[in-house]
Amino acid sequence: MGVVVTDAEVTLADVLSLRLALDEPLREGTELVLRHRTTGVEREAVIGTPGARAREATLAVSLAPLDLTAGRWDTYLRHDGRRSRLRSVDPGFSLDHLDAYALCKRTLAYRSYRTRNGFLALKISDAEPVAEVRRVWFREGRFEVMGLLAYTGLEDDDSRHEATLTLDRRQAGARVTATAFVQGVRFHAAVSLVDVLAADPGGAGTWEPALQVEGVPAPLRLGSHLDDVDGKRRRLHYPAAQVDGVPIRPCYTADDELRIEVGG
Repeated sequence: MGVVVTDAEVTLADVLSLRLALDEPLREGTELVLRHRTTGVEREAVIGTPGARAREATLAVSLAPLDLTAGRWDTYLRHDGRRSRLRSVDPGFSLDHLDAYALCKRTLAYRSYRTRNGFLALKISDAEPVAEVRRVWFREGRFEVMGLLAYTGLEDDDSRHEATLTLDRRQAGARVTATAFVQGVRFHAAVSLVDVLAADPGGAGTWEPALQVEGVPAPLRLGSHLDDVDGKRRRLHYPAAQVDGVPIRPCYTADDELRIEVGG
């Protein structure tokens, strides 16, 4: 059976919505199989319907009842014990959709995407509240950052929330703080690079930024996850600013969390 996904999306209700182009109708009892790429664990949902005649089909599979865990899940169709991997022509990326999806408070985030070889897959991640970075820059002796509060449950409206940006140098027990601006779920913060150097004179190392926001119980880590760029530590390289001869630059960890590197 020739089946190709022409449109794939995980809705705000965590339902996998698929539009399929078919060489022949789906047979009764056909299953959608999700296989965890690391553990090999599989989950199934019956999608074939009796009496189907259409050469196109629209399917909706609720993901929460399948008890999926974090990781990458490949998709297959199975019928009478035979299965084939599900091909896709939909790139499966919309920044606007990802922003809207991240406004709800969640424990898991589900996302559909097309693999490099052209197959449909799911990426499932733990979804604790974070400050999603959209722009980072140095200007006028300051480090500035702006972005979106994700998975906090705050409304995307005009409400303003008191907030503080903190930079911690854990090895030296040093901290720098600055007032941050938060409206709805959008944030902007800036901190003086001179203050960063003064907080740990002569100390080269890494500073960890976090955002403390009124109405959010725990500090929010700054990172960049709601896009299609994995491995930002290798792919994104920012120019260093020079402050009193000391280079300072933003960078990302292997987990795509933002850091500020001083010296080196």
